[in-house]
Amino acid sequence: MNIRIPKKVAERFAKQVPVFQKVLRAANDRDVNESDTVTIVTDILSAVFGFDKYSEITREHAVRRTFCDLAVEVDGEVKFLMEVKAIGLTLKEDHIRQAVNYGANHGIQWVVLTNGVDWQVYHLRFERPIEHELTCSFSFLELAPRKKEEQAKLFILCREGLAKDAIQKFHTHSEIVNRFFLGAVIQSDTVLGVIRRELRRLSPSAKISQTEISGLLGDVLKRDVVEGEQADRARMSVQRAAGKALRKRTPRSKRPKQGSSEDKGE
Repeated sequence: MNIRIPKKVAERFAKQVPVFQKVLRAANDRDVNESDTVTIVTDILSAVFGFDKYSEITREHAVRRTFCDLAVEVDGEVKFLMEVKAIGLTLKEDHIRQAVNYGANHGIQWVVLTNGVDWQVYHLRFERPIEHELTCSFSFLELAPRKKEEQAKLFILCREGLAKDAIQKFHTHSEIVNRFFLGAVIQSDTVLGVIRRELRRLSPSAKISQTEISGLLGDVLKRDVVEGEQADRARMSVQRAAGKALRKRTPRSKRPKQGSSEDKGE
């Protein structure tokens, strides 16, 4: 995804990221506790991500009688909540659940889980039940801060990026450009029709149906791409988009009646 990052922000990344990579390595060697890790993360939010340490970063933010470690608030609005673990602690599913619960209880759709080194950005969808999706993850120690693709990951969390809604744009892009959506698009009627047409060009006399092609794709695509909740969600999104596009192109009088279907055979 192409994100336009202001020059001053890119320069800040290039200057400050290496500084905190050294800080994090030293802290990791000392195996510092959670409180000290929170202090380092607070400094990163200020120096790298551009937030005012005293007015825009709140420690021990209250969420329904419990406290998340950090909250980033700009112009009176909480932009995202953060759950911070000790630097030597591996981030686990329980930690993700804890961070997501904070966001759910506070009505905040963005939460960040980190141990200072590993950063995970989650998007919450307020449905029933509330669901969460990993939007972005990176290792701070492995960042190459002069590379644009690395800067894009940082920009979605920085103050200037939030002002441009970069995090939502990044999320929307990552939602569509992934293996599940590509798998769903490949299995769509439109693409199956194209494949059928191309195969018949190779052998005009061959009797090939879209149903047959769809079945063969099961041997071409990986199972985890076409099965499971994420695959089902992607397939439904592709079908809705195709239906919406068809309705725009087709006059109401010529639309097929409910329950009818097109011949997808020969």
